[in-house]
Amino acid sequence: MQKNEEMNVQKLKEYISTYKNFLKKDRELKEMYKWETLKIFQKNWDIEAPDFGKMYDACLQNSTTKRLWKKESWFPKEMMMKLIAIDPEFARRMFRSLFDEEKEVAGRISRFKFGADELLADYKKVYKNSIENNHFHDDSSILYFYLTCRFPEKYTFFTYNTFVKTVERLGVLDLPAVYDLERFGKLTNILNTFVKKDTELLELHQSKRNPEIHFTGDSRLIVHDFYQYVGQ
Repeated sequence: MQKNEEMNVQKLKEYISTYKNFLKKDRELKEMYKWETLKIFQKNWDIEAPDFGKMYDACLQNSTTKRLWKKESWFPKEMMMKLIAIDPEFARRMFRSLFDEEKEVAGRISRFKFGADELLADYKKVYKNSIENNHFHDDSSILYFYLTCRFPEKYTFFTYNTFVKTVERLGVLDLPAVYDLERFGKLTNILNTFVKKDTELLELHQSKRNPEIHFTGDSRLIVHDFYQYVGQ
């Protein structure tokens, strides 16, 4: 482990302990909506679906909130639906490339952003009077959302502010920049290793999930729950 990746292991273990106490006391976790969408995405994703837009829409659903893809002045799902309608086969190729695990993740993300730029330009040609000037996929958080939903055992959500606050509290001196996805991957790998070692934590968290509603398979989404707790 390189020096700038080092965490204070004792602090990390203390935060894991306090998180377990939180799970024991909190009856209903506010983070559970993420696990519902993960289950829905896993059930519906099909890169070969005849109607790619309809399939994409079915994957991004939730019974309680749209906050994963819609906030004030931020609506990537809505824009992606419009872009898919312009050229569904081009959009299909974008997602196929993004999910190609044989290639390096930063390059896949960069190519997806470029493809979204191309689709937005085509959209503006068709809808000349449209005020839409942003596809919202320059924000790496939505791309890590896609990656996590597709490969939950390999990725976790990217929420920069709370992530940086967490690793700062854990003693990381060289804090990652907002677009430093390689550092994000390395640091979340460390968090994942310690979280997954704690069987009590895993059992406590699993007990909060309803198998009929929430994803219960192998996942790093618990790392996001953990660093959201520490960072907030």
